[in-house]
Amino acid sequence: MSRLGVITAVLAALSLPATAQATPGGPGVTAKLIAQTTVGNRDYVLREITIPPGQGTGWHHHDGTLYGYVKQGTLSHFDATCASDGVYPKGSSIQEPSGADHVHIGQNRGTTDVVLEVLYVLPHGAPFAQDAADPGCDFE
Repeated sequence: MSRLGVITAVLAALSLPATAQATPGGPGVTAKLIAQTTVGNRDYVLREITIPPGQGTGWHHHDGTLYGYVKQGTLSHFDATCASDGVYPKGSSIQEPSGADHVHIGQNRGTTDVVLEVLYVLPHGAPFAQDAADPGCDFE
């Protein structure tokens, strides 16, 4: 997480407020742009993602690596085999690898909002996420 702190400090000077959705998540899932910059052929984007109780991010993958920190709530994370690949309570960090072979979904199965700080390290110009088909999990 010290790596995230250093990058956050570098990006802080470029703070730009905005609201958008990274993937087709459930109702009320929001993302606030905190900062962004480009270094060489990489975009570094810091966002705050809020997932209300009972909602999720939608199935997706990323073209770059993501580093996240759970500020509030508990994030339940599942891979395309429908298996849980982690439960992340407040104070936890999570890393999501890049590529279409890493399809996943994040869900809030708790009673309070999940709030994440997420650093996206993407190829320049890449979208935050690529939508993926629901693999047919029985919890969807």
